[in-house]
Formats: sequence, C-alpha cells, structure tokens
Amino acid sequence: MIIQDAFDDQTLTKSEFDEYIDQLTNPAPPEIEIDSVTDDFGELYRVWHASQLLGTFYQNLDGRWVAQPCNRDERPCYNTPLQAQLIIIAVNGLLVADAA
Repeated sequence: MIIQDAFDDQTLTKSEFDEYIDQLTNPAPPEIEIDSVTDDFGELYRVWHASQLLGTFYQNLDGRWVAQPCNRDERPCYNTPLQAQLIIIAVNGLLVADAA
C-alpha cells in the first residue's frame, strides 16, 4: 500500500508540473478593454487592463492615430487605431505573441 501511495503522489506531482509548464508555454492573452470619452477635440479612447489605465489614443487632424501610453513622454503616430492600441499594450508588457 505504501508503494501505491508513493506512486500516486509522484503521478500527481508530475501532473501538476505538466500543467504549470503548459501555462508557461501557452499564456492566456490579457483581458484588455477599450472605452471612449468625448471631449472638445473628439473621441479619446482609453485602453484598460482590469482597473489599470494603460494609455489613451486619438485621431489627430491629419488623420493619424496618436498613442499615449501611461507614464511615457513619447506620442507616436500610427495609420490605424489598432496599431495605436497594440503599442500601448506592448509598452505595458502585455502583448502576447501568437505562436501559430
């Protein structure tokens, strides 16, 4: 009986270890939310991760999308709103690459 219990414990430990490795190699994408507020200049879009504001982006008069990641001085411009969103997410270290 003692041998069986040791075998069961070893099997459980290996199973837990395998699950941990799967989580490391297949990280779940972060939950990102985007909302907007209207101001005098148009729509200001906000990028959130849970309750943390990651940054904002908006379309300037030239039609370019300006990304404003929080705690950064840079204000890079992009051609699409998706590019602006992605840079805000990436700067905050939350961009998860798709291995496929």
